[in-house]
Amino acid sequence: MARFDRDQPFTFQLGAGQVIKGWDQGLTDMCVGEKRMLTIPPELGYGDRGAGNVIPGGATLVFDVELINIGDSPPTTNVFKEIDENKDMQLSREEVSEYLKKQMVAADGGQESEDIKNMIAEHDKLVEEIFQHEDKDKNGYISHDEFSGPKHDEL
Repeated sequence: MARFDRDQPFTFQLGAGQVIKGWDQGLTDMCVGEKRMLTIPPELGYGDRGAGNVIPGGATLVFDVELINIGDSPPTTNVFKEIDENKDMQLSREEVSEYLKKQMVAADGGQESEDIKNMIAEHDKLVEEIFQHEDKDKNGYISHDEFSGPKHDEL
């Protein structure tokens, strides 16, 4: 059994497909300050595919989580469109990489702190993990259909 520690907060929008289904389901009624252990079966995690070289197919995942904060920012309307800079309806590694860098710096108030520099150093690995999970046909691009994040404009 492998164990990985993130040791830093992870921000996402609950119920928007930004995380595995087991997190979306397992965190819905949590309160700020609450700690919980999530045991997530493969069908609510990464399924038979796994995630790159990190998570094997068919893995049951166990997470110790703590809810630190609940933000009240409005949901992003169409993340796919924001990432797809050349508007070709598919996301390249470069587009995903640039989007993540912009998000990290924006989250830090527009300045590159030490934390942000460390996250950017690790971010090539993050881009690969995203492609392992999202690029279902393994053609090197994430199509609109493959993308699991928010990809529609709100009415």
